[in-house]
Amino acid sequence: MSNRSSSLESIFHSVLAHHPESNLDLLEQAYHFACQVHEGQFRSSGDPYIVHPTEVAQILAYLRLDIPSIIAGLLHDTVENTPTTLEEIETLFGQEIVQLVDGVTKLSKIGFKSSEEKQAENFRKIILAMSKDIRVILVKLADRLNNMRTLQYLPEHKQKMIAQETLDIYAPIANRLGLGSVKTELEDLCFHYLHPEAHLELKQKMQETEEKREEFLEEIVSILDPKLKEYGIHSQISGTTKNDYAIFEKIKRFSTEGEKFYEMTSFRILVDNITECYKTLGVIHATYKPVPGKFKDYIAMPKTNAYQALHTVVIGSLGEKIEIQILTYEMHEIAEIGILTEWKHKEKIDLRLRKSEEWIHRLLEWQKDLSDPNEFLETIKIDLFNEDVFAFTPRGELKQFAHGATPIDFAYAIHTSLGHQCVGAKVNGKMVPLKHRLKSGDTVEILTSTSQTPSEEWLHIARSSRAKTKIRSYMKEQRKEQPVSMPPLSGENYRIRLNFNHKPGVLLFILQKLEAYSITIEAMRMSTRQPQEAILLLDLHMMEKNQLEKCLTALHSEGVTLQLKKAEF
Repeated sequence: MSNRSSSLESIFHSVLAHHPESNLDLLEQAYHFACQVHEGQFRSSGDPYIVHPTEVAQILAYLRLDIPSIIAGLLHDTVENTPTTLEEIETLFGQEIVQLVDGVTKLSKIGFKSSEEKQAENFRKIILAMSKDIRVILVKLADRLNNMRTLQYLPEHKQKMIAQETLDIYAPIANRLGLGSVKTELEDLCFHYLHPEAHLELKQKMQETEEKREEFLEEIVSILDPKLKEYGIHSQISGTTKNDYAIFEKIKRFSTEGEKFYEMTSFRILVDNITECYKTLGVIHATYKPVPGKFKDYIAMPKTNAYQALHTVVIGSLGEKIEIQILTYEMHEIAEIGILTEWKHKEKIDLRLRKSEEWIHRLLEWQKDLSDPNEFLETIKIDLFNEDVFAFTPRGELKQFAHGATPIDFAYAIHTSLGHQCVGAKVNGKMVPLKHRLKSGDTVEILTSTSQTPSEEWLHIARSSRAKTKIRSYMKEQRKEQPVSMPPLSGENYRIRLNFNHKPGVLLFILQKLEAYSITIEAMRMSTRQPQEAILLLDLHMMEKNQLEKCLTALHSEGVTLQLKKAEF
């Protein structure tokens, strides 16, 4: 149509730039349909509502997603905010698109509360949505990114609530799916709303050091560029300032007053192929002294989100640390755009999709195995925020773990029974205890004994989600087989003290169980001798002993440690 809006033309341009054979008729139909049903609606900014779904579609087009995903972006609010029905969307646009719209609509109804139980349940819904079609979460990420860009129009309390859930949930998922540019922008926007004073202070610091940083960047580029050309390496060198949130987190992590100007920067060197990546590394290490232990080969051993590059830190002429990333143009493009970037990189796409599918499948297993919401939430967060450690079996098989992994994690990664029977390990030929922290490049041999079984202490040693899940499952099964020790009950003795470790979520769980078995709580107080303990006084009048036994057995099987005593009064 000749009267296309500039927004629609922009979407068309992005699509055709990477998928020139695309048929845009259905996309144009979806745009006009969205304009029609959202007519008369406005955003908090005062803009016509259609601006939002159009910008979501533009983000998806930038990420190079397929036509159905972009159409879902245009239509994602039609069912929730207009009289439009799913049946109508299916009739007009087909089953594939209506399933995407339905999935995004269901995710939009999720509100992340402070309650861990509620948050865990919402995580489960996201996992199920991703398992059906990973494009659902990609459309939702684009929706959240656009909402974060316009967050200034909402009340302050909503700004903080939305920013916190974005930082806790959506930014880590974007990172896990390889959407580097989305993850970085979400983090910086959240930082602005959650820590406004620190954000302003950092901006002032960066403004004060801008000239020094520019000089530093130009100096390093002027040294490296001719060096690489001397060795016949055609490269593109760029010095960039790290994103705001990354600088803030580093300052917080190392408890420093602020980073030096050169620590706010990093260098990226793009080359044509993998061979030139390693040649470039050789030139850099010949020019500057490398910092021991700071070289990471993510080309040979990609990150969990399939990110690939060489990372190194070297010492400059004045003793400053210089962080450098070396990667091919293709690696950089995929790292920024994500799992569904250009189809010409089919092998890379297959790798990313396979990694993502493996991750989602693992999440589905955990949500089936872990009934306790706190355990499930802890397991997910460990997996979302992990860093990578690579270790080898004696046969040379590569295993990948979160930072801080131990021989227990390694054993469970190979087989559950090996983990259960693990008594120690040899790392690079030397005996180490179970709590030993593995490092990238270690070769690990697990030592076992048939008499060994998992213990409660292992939960404090293990780092990986898989290991913790298997240990908890084993201990839960063991508890089911152990009867609960009951104090004597009689007509006169109808009160009982129930002592337990007062951790977050435990009290609510116990109260719900007691209520389910119609057991009345007469009083509750915190222990004066042990502040972490709570005491419940139960009224057992007119209640059968086996009813209490059933309730306490159910609590025991769920891992709630109980102490039962005759009440003193």
